Amino acid sequence: MKDSIVIIPTYNEKENIEKMIRKVMSLPHPFDLLIIDDNSPDGTAQIVKKLQAEFSDRLHLVERAGKLGLGTAYIAGFKWALQHTYEYVFEMDADFSHNPDDLIRLYQACTVEGADIAIGSRYVTGVNVVNWPISRVLMSYFASKYVRIVSGMKICDTTAGFKCYRRKVLETIDLDKIRFKGYGFQIEMKYTAYKCGFTLKEVPIIFVNRVEGVSKMSGGIFGEAFFGVIQLKWSSLFRKYPQAGEK
Repeated sequence: MKDSIVIIPTYNEKENIEKMIRKVMSLPHPFDLLIIDDNSPDGTAQIVKKLQAEFSDRLHLVERAGKLGLGTAYIAGFKWALQHTYEYVFEMDADFSHNPDDLIRLYQACTVEGADIAIGSRYVTGVNVVNWPISRVLMSYFASKYVRIVSGMKICDTTAGFKCYRRKVLETIDLDKIRFKGYGFQIEMKYTAYKCGFTLKEVPIIFVNRVEGVSKMSGGIFGEAFFGVIQLKWSSLFRKYPQAGEK
């Protein structure tokens, strides 16, 4: 069994990807990296391929035919990580909005503190977001509050995309039934794990808005989250979830 892999989906991240790879590779814990690139026209995948010669055993690349959505990128990455026998599987953005140093803290939340999922949380100790316009901070903060109320999850940052999963979580969840692609994907994964009886722990982080590259955020992503959580809650009333420890 291999230890840890960090999955980073990319689309046009040439300004960030080499710096991110070198930073993760320099951490005191030996994280492997899997880049899922959606055919970036700016040459992101070519930069990764060049660096694979330097980090051949630890840097991996999956190239997809086009821009297929964040959720499907992570699902592809999860399946790859399970197939390659990793015990701890991480999600992280390429643009340094998530501090790679915090990977260690998420890892310890699972390995030392016993969490099944560790969540890098912007809101568990207030609002820890830097360089976002106030309108976006409020939208994100109240979206998380809304999801918490509707879903019943005791999580402050329900849309967080910086996470560590134990292998058994991804083995238990039926990944082919995860439907949402944007922010809704992050909510659906947490809610499904919660309904399966797994332990979710929030680790406070400071989220810094990207400095380089272009944001992939859109209003449709928030709409999916808003209406998606109602769909999730409704469908959960008629669905039996596999429970932690059954597989």
